[in-house]
Formats: sequence, structure tokens, C-alpha cells
Amino acid sequence: MLYQIYETQRSIMEPFSDLAQAAAKLYSNPLNPMAQTPLAQRVSAGYALMHRLGKDYEKPTFGIQTVKVNQTDVAIHERIEIDKPFCELRRFKRFTDDPATLALLKSQPVVLMVAPLSGHYATLLRDTVKTMLQGHKVYITDWKNARLVPMSEGEFHLDDYINYVQEFIRHLQSIYGHCHVVSVCQPTVPVLAAVSLMASRGEKTPLTMTMMGGPIDARKSPTAVNNLATNKSFEWFESNVIYRVPANFPGAGRRVYPGFLQHTGFVAMNPDRHAKSHYDYFKDLIKGDDTSTEAHRKFYDEYNAVLDMDADYYLETIQTVFQDFKLVKGTWDVMGVDGKVERVRPQDIQGTALMTVEGELDDISGSGQTRAAQDLCTGVPAGERQHLEVPGAGHYGIFSGRRWRDIVYPQVVKFIQAHAGHSKANAPAKVTAKAVAAQAPVKTRVKAAPAAKPAGKAVVPTAVKVAAKSNAKAAPAAKSKPGVKTRWVETKKKA
Repeated sequence: MLYQIYETQRSIMEPFSDLAQAAAKLYSNPLNPMAQTPLAQRVSAGYALMHRLGKDYEKPTFGIQTVKVNQTDVAIHERIEIDKPFCELRRFKRFTDDPATLALLKSQPVVLMVAPLSGHYATLLRDTVKTMLQGHKVYITDWKNARLVPMSEGEFHLDDYINYVQEFIRHLQSIYGHCHVVSVCQPTVPVLAAVSLMASRGEKTPLTMTMMGGPIDARKSPTAVNNLATNKSFEWFESNVIYRVPANFPGAGRRVYPGFLQHTGFVAMNPDRHAKSHYDYFKDLIKGDDTSTEAHRKFYDEYNAVLDMDADYYLETIQTVFQDFKLVKGTWDVMGVDGKVERVRPQDIQGTALMTVEGELDDISGSGQTRAAQDLCTGVPAGERQHLEVPGAGHYGIFSGRRWRDIVYPQVVKFIQAHAGHSKANAPAKVTAKAVAAQAPVKTRVKAAPAAKPAGKAVVPTAVKVAAKSNAKAAPAAKSKPGVKTRWVETKKKA
């Protein structure tokens, strides 16, 4: 019923929002005599803010037209590579007529970016994608709004998410022979599960995994997000946040966790900050600060655009990741597309290098939650594991903005390049009978939990901490034994 009430309210408010937009333009039009009155700018700014607060935010576009590769402008063509019921594998194809640049583009590694399915669209990683395109072939998972997926397409579970990721990895390997995987926030958990299952079957796994700000072990440094999941029961979530899609959408009748509830939760985490941001927008409109107002619009066009998540996927994520901690406890069983149930064993990963990234001030995935992957992947040699903590960075700062471009991205590039030629070590020793080819999804979901094998002793990887100073140049870290932190040495540039 709540979803229907929300949609009714939105439909009622929509014409008033459009009217406010028209009034804002009217009072700011220099040809209108009323625009010359003393209070005209304030009235226009007030109506503009009213429009922004009341409008409906649709899915944004990536809008990446060109990127610079070695100071050469390269055209970007965005296209759908694979279209699944709940996700599109989107490719950003690069084009140039410069022979040297073309040869460089062909030699660069391919990266699968797994975007979060946690309320926002994949376009939240626009800055991440644009930066990665400078040195990589980039594909991204573009998750669909569940309210637009007809009931005839069936259910979507956390297991299906993992199977999608495996299918996309196999697809890229079939084209290029290898691939690298970068996951941001929520997908760190299913990506680790996907690669673990492939390793356990003897399949070829990605050359590298880069995991950024994800809840691998949500017990460490719990945040407000973690506390909500642990303080409420599974039944509470099922009874209070799950609703059926109204009749005016293609997915009518589907049980979902509505995007507007997720957005309300986002805002409730920092209400003062958002209130100040909107008030600053109002003042910038009065002052005529076009740069600041446009930056505000771009941010909130993305931030306010949210999607619905299928109820089964959402509830299973809450239970598996934030309540039962099945990944770190070694009790997680996943059903493949062939109907077989398999235990997730990160310790079976051997030929995939691992990099984890955390923000010092992350209030979504607390300190240590992502680094926990290092302790789980005991089969990966310590020399092929790396951890990066970004000083002063919040959750979004590790994959978007200045810190991402100046601190995180250079380290990710070095990490991928250092392991770009490990195809021999990465190749499976043998192809077992468990190796699963892509098949049509099955509907039966009966699980038998096999006994978990005890994990080996964790090896602490070398950690790298980058100092974020504009006048400092990062020097390569000295070699160190496992368990010893290495700090980057700062050297000031000579005048």
C-alpha cells in the first residue's frame, strides 16, 4: 500500500513541480519586466529549489563522449554487449584514426567493472569509468530497475547475481583470453563468491580482483548501515520494507525493496549536510554562481535517481552479508545455473591477484571490512596481494572525485599492469567435471549445505598507505616481509 501512496503523491506533485520550473524561468527571464524587480532573483531561486525538491529523477546517462589517451582525443561508443533480464553488460568501445593510439588501445587490458546494486544506478560510477577508459578496455554491469522487469522474467536472487558475474567473466575471457575485475561497494561480496566458485571448479579466473569499499566482513567497524541490519530481524525487513510494484509499471506485482525507501535512508544518514547543500544552492542561484549551481544539479541528478531491487535479492543480501556473515564464516552455499549447490571457498583462489581499497572516513563500509578479503584469500601468495587505505577519503571518494583520480587510480593501474601477464599462472591446472558452462537458469531452488572445510592460516599482505599531499611525489614502496606495513616515502620536488 505504501508504494501506491507514494506513486499517487508523486503524480499529484508532478504538475506543481513543472509549474515551479516555469515560474523560475519566468522570473529570471531578462525580457520579463518582473525580472527587474528587487526580489525577482529570490523568487526565481525559490521556485527553482521547489522544482528540484519535487521533481521525479529518472535514470541518468553515462554521457561519456570522448576521453584522452596519451593526449589524443578518443571517441567513445556505448553499447549493450549482453542483455539479461535484470542486467545489461555495457561496453564503452573506443575509436580513433591515429595509428599509434589505435595500437595502444588494442594492447591495453580489459576490465569488468561490477557496479553496485544497492539503490543507485551504475551511472554512479561515471567518473570511475571515464578515468579507467584512459588505459583500459572497459565493460560495466548496468543493473535494471526491478519495477521495469515483467513478472514473466521470474525471480532474481543473490545466487543469480553471482551467476551473472561468472557469465560476464567467461564472456570476456572468450574474447580476450583474460580479464580483470573491479568491484565497488556492494558487489565485492558476490564477486568474491563468483571467483571463488570458478576457482573451486578449476575454471580460469580473472587475472586480478580489485575490491573497493565493500562489506566483506560487516562485523568490523560497524557503521549505521551495518547496525540497522543487525538490530532488525529478517522478518522485520520482509514485513516493513518489501512492497509490490503498482499497476502502472511493467513489473506490476513484483515484490521489491522500493528505491524511494532506500533514498530516504541515504538522506536520513546525513540530513544536516543535505539541508545545507540545498540552502547553498538557493544562495548560489541568487548570486548567479552558475558553476556551483550546475555542480549541485549534476550531483543530485545522480544521487536522487534510485531503482527498485527485487525482494528476494535484497533480503538474501541482508541475511547473508549483514546478519549471518556466511562468507567469512565459511557457510555460504550458492546454486549455479545448472541447479548444483556449491560451497563458497575463497581459499581456493590461487591465480588471481587481489587488491583491496578502503577510505579512512568511509561511513558506509567501515575500516577493515574490505581488507578482510585478504584474510580469506589464503591461496593467493602474499606478494600478489595489496591493500590501499586512502587518507581523508569517504565512501564516494575512493571511486569518484579528486582522491580517486590522484591517489586510487594510479595504484590500481600499477596493480593491473603488474599482473597483466600472469595468464600462465592463472590458467586452471585441470578442467574438472564441476566446470559449469552457461546454461538457461533453472527455477528449482533447493539447497543442501555441505560441511565447510576449515580455512588455512591467514597471511597478512603487504599494505600500502598513500599520503595525500599535493606537493609530494609517491616513490615505490620498499620490499617488505608479509605482515609489515610499508609507508610511501614523500620527497618534495625541487624548485
